[in-house]
Amino acid sequence: MNKSSIEEIEQRFDADVERFSNLESSQANTIDAVLNMELITDGIKRLYPNLENLLDIGCGAGNYAVKTIMKTHNQVNVDLVDLSQPMLDRAKVRVEEVSNGLVQVFKGDFRTVALEENKYDVIIATAVLHHLRDDADWEKSLKKIYSLLKTGGSLWVFDLVEQNSPALQEFMYTERYGDFLVELKDKAYQEHVFAYIEKEDSPRPLLFQLKMMEQVGFKDVDILHKNLCFSSFLGFK
Repeated sequence: MNKSSIEEIEQRFDADVERFSNLESSQANTIDAVLNMELITDGIKRLYPNLENLLDIGCGAGNYAVKTIMKTHNQVNVDLVDLSQPMLDRAKVRVEEVSNGLVQVFKGDFRTVALEENKYDVIIATAVLHHLRDDADWEKSLKKIYSLLKTGGSLWVFDLVEQNSPALQEFMYTERYGDFLVELKDKAYQEHVFAYIEKEDSPRPLLFQLKMMEQVGFKDVDILHKNLCFSSFLGFK
């Protein structure tokens, strides 16, 4: 199957702003969504009490940026990147409600948007890296993210992941995650989610991503949480 183009992904997210604007549920169709948001934002609060510059790539409606500022302080400078202008519009309003720092928006693909190198204390990437395609794309993208961080800065990821074993992938994703989606809503919703994941996404195994992060220079790469086919993890420059 040919995967969705950037333009097709943009169009879908343009129409899905409300689902990404809820701090209580985060992205409800992801397993342990709220737990992972709390782990990431609490971790940032603990490690960066004087957080200065935050970048959120694939920011959606701004949940992670908003939550981070609420937990740290209201002088954080925030740069928001997303394909969807409606998402950016909502995120900017929401972030400016909690931060007196400079809030800038960049519409486009984070791989090609011009961003300042060696600037950011923290980069957040939630449900965005699974849109990357081949190994070269992953390596180039992670190299760019690494270049944007200050020394001592870090990348925090929450995303869909695959299993290395096809049999385990069938169990973890098709069966267990499939059951989760049915319980969340119904069988039709499960089929809807599986269809757009198949069309849009190219998730990679967690171990692949951790090794690729180390390959491009990240150190102290670590896992915060994994449940079935979703995981949160991080690495430092």
